Amino acid sequence: MVRLNSLLLQFKICTSLTATFTNTRKLPPPVQVFSGLRNQGSLLSSSSASSTAFHHQHHHHFSSFRHFQSSQRILAPPSSLNMSTGNTKGAKSNPPQISISDAFDGGNGKYLKTEYSDSENGENNNLTTVYVNIRKDPFTQLEQCHHLQYFSFRATCTASSTTRVRYVIANAGKASYPSAWEGSTTFYSTSPSDPHSWKRNLGTVYDESTGELSWTHEHEHEDSTNTNSATSIYFAYFPPYSYQRHLNLISQCSSSQHARVLTLGQSIDGREIECISIGSGSSICWIIHRQHPGETMAEYYAEGLLTRLLGLESDGVVDGTVRDICNLYTLYIVPNMCPDGGARGHLRTNAHGQNLNREWCSSGSESEGTFYEAPTVERSPEVYHVLKKMDETGVDVFLDVHGDEELPFNFLAGGEGVPNSWNARMEHLHGAFLSHYARTNSDMQIPIAYEPEGAGQGRMNVCSNQIMSRFDCLAATLEMPFKDCMSNPDPERGWNPARAKMLGASVLDPLLYVGPFLREGGEFWKDAFDEKDEYVRPTADYKS
Repeated sequence: MVRLNSLLLQFKICTSLTATFTNTRKLPPPVQVFSGLRNQGSLLSSSSASSTAFHHQHHHHFSSFRHFQSSQRILAPPSSLNMSTGNTKGAKSNPPQISISDAFDGGNGKYLKTEYSDSENGENNNLTTVYVNIRKDPFTQLEQCHHLQYFSFRATCTASSTTRVRYVIANAGKASYPSAWEGSTTFYSTSPSDPHSWKRNLGTVYDESTGELSWTHEHEHEDSTNTNSATSIYFAYFPPYSYQRHLNLISQCSSSQHARVLTLGQSIDGREIECISIGSGSSICWIIHRQHPGETMAEYYAEGLLTRLLGLESDGVVDGTVRDICNLYTLYIVPNMCPDGGARGHLRTNAHGQNLNREWCSSGSESEGTFYEAPTVERSPEVYHVLKKMDETGVDVFLDVHGDEELPFNFLAGGEGVPNSWNARMEHLHGAFLSHYARTNSDMQIPIAYEPEGAGQGRMNVCSNQIMSRFDCLAATLEMPFKDCMSNPDPERGWNPARAKMLGASVLDPLLYVGPFLREGGEFWKDAFDEKDEYVRPTADYKS
């Protein structure tokens, strides 16, 4: 009887432990696919401690799911984590196993299938091909579409020898800008948190007939015993800028005696919209970055700018230009306008699916049933809170920093189409600012940019147009390339985080150059500027 009671007690303890484990750490089989949930949220890079959160793919269920995730901690594999086993074509004996995952901060890449080639001859001999899809952004109400183009995923190869793998973005032809794939090269790194480690795969090819973007990577295996082991590589459209790196940057700014970190409000997912205020001058300068979250070069630009302004890499020591800038301006710098989209791996939208660079004023017509109110706290709180602060401070000069998929140049897009604002004063300020920027840093150039909008035909819900009109100030959109920079080519690394940081640091010089004349009346440019500062009407045609 005593032995029976002991056995019953052991059974109850085991049952209790099993139930507890099941309720707190339920791990389904690795290849299980969850169509409704995806491991995203505020995840750190694979080299950092990670807290796991999920979001529902359909934004109209978001608020109820957010309440659910706040009360439960769920650990489950994302739908993107798939092994090549069981979903292969032409499999050979002891084939390499390829695992694709985007379950990290900013990840985007859904595994589709793996194919093997056993041909004895030819370039495809023993070639493994892995197909991946780019995940769509949530549906954008105003633009009536799903954006997609940015990708960032991890590939783990388990094999007994060095293995060549061809990676294919199968839905590249359905991207927001499919023509931009021409001349694009995929970034790769084994140390994703180190922005200097990323290089470009020069064998990247876009096949317009199939709509596929592909490249081949050799997974090295140095084990002489020929036993299976795993190696991992990260691929990205442009090196990611993680939310953890963003928080580290904000922390560094908070530690500086020369900066004030302001919280303007929260995003839809509850992340802070931080703004760094520097300087004590009477002119007000606003610079915002990364409205489109997949344009990660924009936040590297912000990091370079803040590093120079605050001496973050020189123990607070700054140069004379910084001191002059801080006497002339009070600067308001927003390093990341769309932190939710960045963490979720989106190209252009926030957590609700809105393209923030179309949310700066209402548009459409009530009489025609096309009225669209913007910005709103519900759909675009990021823009709402930043614009509210701008209305408090005023704006004398403004930059909106982005990345462009198609044009292989750094450039400024001006406000030529803004009604009642683009005039001789704006033209000369724009020309002088851009000319001095190009003289300061040759990565900036003058003649290539978007085709200017027609006079009076500017889209007023676009950020820089709205700011120029609202504050009668010099305002422009600064674009950097996803591709190599043709004005200063570097094929292996192309345009990269380090050069984006340098471009950000060097913007202080043109700001100082035009600063005294931002509110000047009359034809001040005749005495202030000379022929080399004249405005040049740009063109997007760089091939002819």
